[in-house]
Amino acid sequence: MKLPSYAAAVVTATLLTSLPGTAGSPAAQAAGGQVPGAQALPSVNMEATVKAAQIDPRRADDTLTPGAKASVLLVEQALRDRNLLDAAWVDGYFGTTTTAAYAKYQKSLGYTGLAANGLPGRTSLAKLGTGRFTVANVIEPGARVSTGGAVVNTRTQSMLAEAKRLLGRDLALDQGSYNPGGDPTSAGTHDGGGVVDVSVQGMDSATRTTVARALRRVGFAAWVRSPSQGDWPWHIHAAAINDTDLSSQAQHQTGDYYLGLNGLSGRGPDDGPKVTIRTWEEYQRS
Repeated sequence: MKLPSYAAAVVTATLLTSLPGTAGSPAAQAAGGQVPGAQALPSVNMEATVKAAQIDPRRADDTLTPGAKASVLLVEQALRDRNLLDAAWVDGYFGTTTTAAYAKYQKSLGYTGLAANGLPGRTSLAKLGTGRFTVANVIEPGARVSTGGAVVNTRTQSMLAEAKRLLGRDLALDQGSYNPGGDPTSAGTHDGGGVVDVSVQGMDSATRTTVARALRRVGFAAWVRSPSQGDWPWHIHAAAINDTDLSSQAQHQTGDYYLGLNGLSGRGPDDGPKVTIRTWEEYQRS
């Protein structure tokens, strides 16, 4: 039997819509296809959001991190709609309340440990944004690797390699990352990723400062540490800004670095070499 022309058109349209990958089909929409005329989703800048999540909780006021407000608002609105954040805190300021709400969201996904540290990670941020926003300027710590007998992630390894290139010399590590409870004098900063202690054996004062400056240039919050400051030998402590595997203690150090402080519990003034503060990604683009 031959279908009338209008009926054939309906059948054809139905078949096309149901084909995998056809624009407007469920499969196409799940893959990110845009229905003609549909409004594009806003974008969350992951770099700016993670930076705010480190700095804002350490501020004495509610000053916003430059360039982060729009992205933080999108994240906070999504947390609010999941009943994880009260509407009063949807303000573009990624303070302690928003950090705690994000950590609760990460735990609701089944994440534990460093994956539930309150810093937006790539996977959790993408899931939070489903149907709401896309994620740009993605940060990835990378896999854990061994370098010079210490464990770091590939992002930290690349940062160290660039600092060595700038200095024209090798750098030995006294301690790496992912070392929970391994050094009680570190106050938990090495429990997560992105943190290293650089050996200064054989370096004079000027060389120690030069090394700290190079580490800062490539995206570390870095300080020369002396025995007078704590129960440790001379070394350079460095925490990779925006590493999403940072322990909470290391998050606080990077936030304090942006605020002109020395990263120690007393929160004294920064005593390191002055450089333009940049993340690793910002350094690569500069």
